[in-house]
Amino acid sequence: MIIQVPGSTANLGPGFDSIGLAIDKYLTLQVQDSSVWMVEPKSSSLVGFPQDENHFIVSIAIETAKRFNVELTPKRIEIETSIPLGKGFGSSASAIVAGVELADYACDLKLTKQEKLVLASFYEGHPDNVGASIYGGLVVSCQLEDDVYVVSCPSPNCTLVMVSPKTPLDTAQSRSALPRSITYSQATKGSAISNVLVAALLQEEWGKVGEMMKEERFHHPYRKQFVPYFEEVEDIALCHGAFGVALSGAGPSMACFVEWDKAEMLEVALRSTCNNLDVETVKIDGSGVQCKMMIGEQ
Repeated sequence: MIIQVPGSTANLGPGFDSIGLAIDKYLTLQVQDSSVWMVEPKSSSLVGFPQDENHFIVSIAIETAKRFNVELTPKRIEIETSIPLGKGFGSSASAIVAGVELADYACDLKLTKQEKLVLASFYEGHPDNVGASIYGGLVVSCQLEDDVYVVSCPSPNCTLVMVSPKTPLDTAQSRSALPRSITYSQATKGSAISNVLVAALLQEEWGKVGEMMKEERFHHPYRKQFVPYFEEVEDIALCHGAFGVALSGAGPSMACFVEWDKAEMLEVALRSTCNNLDVETVKIDGSGVQCKMMIGEQ
């Protein structure tokens, strides 16, 4: 079987740990039965990880099967990815979703998307990235103790130009910069900004989307210290067609949101000025995780 999981960008500014958007960067697994666990990396970024049952994806799959009192038999897995690691493209979430999907398909668990979301959110700790990878498109979600809620929304009619540094940023380091608490007034303003962001996205009121991204209160002010080029990229992007700019997940990449007819101009402008950064246009993935049989399988 072949499992394909899209990457994602999360938060979209003020939608902290809640909003996710699937993108056309993919983690792909080719899975066959085997007498022992074997994981073969086909992408250079995946070399160096365990190649047996201790591999992160395999451990998630085994744990998921155990939760349903099923034994997952060994597999040979060829794995490749176009999702950058440690740069805010949802690489860990895609791996978790791949593990859940592997267990579901191989053990015939027949899990619903909601059940997959609950499991993946438990492993990940928040539902925004995993929700986007499971459902595709735009998702708005929340995790309340053992309950996870998600709304799968129509994909925005826009695209993204991603700006990334050459080196990754550890998510734990980025999270360590966040305050343990904020005031009631800050929470009220932050949630109101997030509410307007969602409504503006659904109505395609791009100007308001950008304004709400710029007014973000929950994490941008604290994480910018790890992204010294944030203001420069934001200024360049907004001057060359982007309607909004946000950290992609925990960073260090930045997502520049732009209408389709301005994407090429924006990418050219960013490439010509951000010489030490990687710049590429990505599309929104509307399908979410996909699993299909390989030729010759029953």
